[in-house]
Amino acid sequence: MKKVLLAAALSVAIAAAAAGGAVFTSARRSLPEAPATECAVEAAVLRQGSRGNEVKEVQRRLKNWGYYSGSVDGIFGAATKKAVIAFQKKNGLTPDGVVGKATYAALGMNASYNALQGGSVSSNQGSSNYTSSDLYLLAKAIYAEGRGESYTGQVAIGAVIMNRVKSPSFPNTVSGVIYQKGAFTAVTDGQINLEPNQTAYNAARDAMNGWDPTYGCLYYYNPAVATSSWIFNRKTVTVIGKHVFAI
Repeated sequence: MKKVLLAAALSVAIAAAAAGGAVFTSARRSLPEAPATECAVEAAVLRQGSRGNEVKEVQRRLKNWGYYSGSVDGIFGAATKKAVIAFQKKNGLTPDGVVGKATYAALGMNASYNALQGGSVSSNQGSSNYTSSDLYLLAKAIYAEGRGESYTGQVAIGAVIMNRVKSPSFPNTVSGVIYQKGAFTAVTDGQINLEPNQTAYNAARDAMNGWDPTYGCLYYYNPAVATSSWIFNRKTVTVIGKHVFAI
C-alpha cells in the first residue's frame, strides 16, 4: 500500500512539475520584439496618418509636379495618399499610397529616407521649417563652395544661402536658392555633386539654427577669382578667409 501511495504521490509531483514547466515555457514564448533595424525602417516610411516635415516636403513636391492640389500642411491624409498613388503609377511603382524607399528615391528624397532609417539626422534637427533633404543639400553646397575655408567660413556660406531663402528677392527654398541659374559656381562646374563631410553637415546645421557670421549678407565672392564688376559694387560687410561677404 505504501508503495502504491508513494508511486501516486510521485506521479502527482511529476505532473505538477511538468505543468509548471509548461507554464514557464509559455511565459517565455511571448511575442519577440522587432529588431532595431525594422523599427528604423518603419520610422522612415510615410503613410496615411503620418505627420511632420517629411510629409510636408512630399506634399510640396507632388504639388509642384501637379499630382496634389491640397494644403502643404504636413498631414498625410486621404488627398495626399491619392496623390502618392498617382505619382507611383506614373513612375512604375507599386501604387500602395505608402512612401517607402522606392517612392522616396523617385521623389528625389533619398537623403530623407537614409537619415530617418539610420537615425543619424532627424528631420526636426535644427530649424523645424527644413527637412533632412534641405540639410543634406545645404551641406553639399557648403562643402563644394568652401571646403578649404575655416569652420566659421563654411557656416558663413550656409548663412548666405539661408538669408537668401528668407529674402523676397530670391527663391524661398534651399534647393531653389542653390540651383538658381548662375548663382553658385559649384553648381555650374558640378562640384555640388561631391559628398559632404561631417564638418559641412555641422556647418549646415549651425546655419539653419541661425548662426550668421555674415550679419545678414546675401552675397559672397573670392576677389582673387571673381570676374564680375557688378559684385565688386556690393557693400562689403565682413571678410572671412578668402571670401568677401556683402549685401
